[in-house]
Amino acid sequence: MRRGGRGRRPRWRVLRWSATVLGLVILSTAGAGYLYYAHLNGNIRTGLRNIGSDSKAHRTKPNAAGQTPVNILLIGSDSRNSDENVALGGSRENRGNPPLGDVQMLIHLSADRKSAAVVSIPRDTRVDIPACTDPATGKHYPPVNTIINESLARGGPGCTLATWQNLTGVYIDHWMTIDFAGVVKMADAIGGVDVCVKQNVWDRPLPGVPGGSGLKLTAGTHTVKGKQALQWLRTRHAWGSDLLRARAQHMYLNSMIRTLTAQNIFTDTGRLMDLAEAATQSLQVSQEIGTVKKLYDLAMQLKTVPVDRITMTTMPNVPDPQNKNHVVPDGANAEKIWQMLRDDVPFDSHGATTGTKNTTGHTPQPGTGTAPATAPPVRPDGDIDVLVQNGTRTSGLAPVDHRASEISQVLAQKGFTRATADPSVQLSLEESVVRYPSTALEDDAERVAAALGIPAGAVQKSTDVSGVTVIVGADWRSGTSYPRQNTPKAGDIPENSDAINGADTSQCMDVYAPYRW
Repeated sequence: MRRGGRGRRPRWRVLRWSATVLGLVILSTAGAGYLYYAHLNGNIRTGLRNIGSDSKAHRTKPNAAGQTPVNILLIGSDSRNSDENVALGGSRENRGNPPLGDVQMLIHLSADRKSAAVVSIPRDTRVDIPACTDPATGKHYPPVNTIINESLARGGPGCTLATWQNLTGVYIDHWMTIDFAGVVKMADAIGGVDVCVKQNVWDRPLPGVPGGSGLKLTAGTHTVKGKQALQWLRTRHAWGSDLLRARAQHMYLNSMIRTLTAQNIFTDTGRLMDLAEAATQSLQVSQEIGTVKKLYDLAMQLKTVPVDRITMTTMPNVPDPQNKNHVVPDGANAEKIWQMLRDDVPFDSHGATTGTKNTTGHTPQPGTGTAPATAPPVRPDGDIDVLVQNGTRTSGLAPVDHRASEISQVLAQKGFTRATADPSVQLSLEESVVRYPSTALEDDAERVAAALGIPAGAVQKSTDVSGVTVIVGADWRSGTSYPRQNTPKAGDIPENSDAINGADTSQCMDVYAPYRW
């Protein structure tokens, strides 16, 4: 009996010891996991989403399944405010200066998460930058008309986001910025991306043309990473223009997406941790996505999009009449791109058209082009005070004179005899709207919109107005009848948007002759 009892005690001790060790392992693993998660969260730098004046951009309405699109503004900063960035980007004389946003891309993830579109705006595009206030210093920057890459230096990414919203009417949910050093870290974490050149390329200083990224490759396909990946993304002279640099960047991103998909990095814990470390160290993001979990969830949503449903484009543009070295948006073609984003219409034609409609109502009622009938008026049209303002000015076109008075006369003829023009205000608005300050005037605003043929969804509540206000936008620069708006179809993007499909592996950059070797 005693011998048997002695024999059992060690086994119980072993079991107790094993349970204790197992508990410690579980606790230590959980603790390490928590500490690593906290470490990654500590890497992330965040900022305010929007620091500009109110852009009147509204979220797109949910589709039938209750889903909404997600729009993310990706900004590549040319900051030289660290030794690492100076070493990678040169221009030591610019150290300490506010960074410029030389790369700007809007990533649109469709509501059904089945397609994605990317639109770049060239850095030398002249636009209206709204008033912005730097959240760190409180410095106020007045509105200005200049090239878009300067928006980042006017208080940070929140000002660039406000500039995009003002230009496009697209509500942008988040922004992300990355600098030179961040690109190198991300490229190394991915393990390399395939790029292609048709001729030997060397982007170097030439007589009368200083600068250059230093990119030097022989003709054919190469896997670039680290500093060489940064050189590819920064190369401009060797391609011939900023517009072609955007094409090269789109090729790189498409190739990167194909690489990540082929490697299935999201199921490789080690690779995923490396990428997470690089991403959290490299990116600064808007506060709404400022945690590892939120960034991971966003990545998982992007991961669901097939590569053949990803379309990279550049905003349609034309030469700036004020400066041959700059460009401006190409009127109707640029507006078509923005409307497709607002209405969630796919840029590719590989899926069904399942676009949703924007709350600003840029799509008319079927068959009419006008707002639906409203409830019986509670007071005569002639008793409604209506102010009409001119919003026809664009980045590339001067305002059309007397538009406010012309449309106020149209309203008077339709019975709104208290409509008056406001000649002192000239705004810039892509599409016409009717605004009202309070719910009590909503019905009045809807009746004014119906009388002019402006879509019901373009009737907006706004604290910026004191009464019913019509703003005649750039979409209505002539005539007394509101122009019927055509609903874009999937894949029907302008020819000058330089579209590249994500599954197209045949893309190869042509090298500008002076930079061949």
